[in-house]
Amino acid sequence: MDTLQSQMQTLKTRASVCTDCELAETRANVVFGSGDVMTKLVLVAEGPSAADNHTTLPFSGPTGNLLDEVLTANDLTRNDIWLTNIIKCRAASSKGGRLKNRPPKASEIKACAKWLDGELTLVQPSVILCMGAPAAKVLIRRSFRITEERGIWFTDTQYAPYAMATFNPAYVLRQTGEDFTAMRQVLVDDIADAVRKLQQADEIPRLTLF
Repeated sequence: MDTLQSQMQTLKTRASVCTDCELAETRANVVFGSGDVMTKLVLVAEGPSAADNHTTLPFSGPTGNLLDEVLTANDLTRNDIWLTNIIKCRAASSKGGRLKNRPPKASEIKACAKWLDGELTLVQPSVILCMGAPAAKVLIRRSFRITEERGIWFTDTQYAPYAMATFNPAYVLRQTGEDFTAMRQVLVDDIADAVRKLQQADEIPRLTLF
């Protein structure tokens, strides 16, 4: 474990000084993945928020609070998973002297791909849960559509035997009333599904021994 931990720390240190795209000019910090390097469950979202940009941790602030709630509903904490983003710097543009969030450019995702590749290669997850369509377009397939393919397991992806997408907690927080309640429950249920799939994946190698 120490070796894996040190390899991840080395990767994080290298990422922290990356200047391979223009986001290096506007970020406060690189927001690397966090959690348990020995886990087999990885959650991947799009990119750091304004709060993450200052804390250096993925899913800070209200979005992180919601994520913690839906993890707790499944008897999980951040320490039980690996939590990361497809890009490690906040994607933002200056408007009226203030930085406003924007979707990452294809060039930024490409420039950052080596860090995500490094994380997933070290962790070697059995199950990846993409939080939102942008992560799914990178890790499942480019044509992924969250409204039609959320909750479907894919078994032909690069980094894990099983990959699925759910809604990003940030998107859920933008809903109100019954829509919020329903989508929050979808998040809880999809994480539960990921945990069940993880247990199945753990059983497969043992079954093939006999």
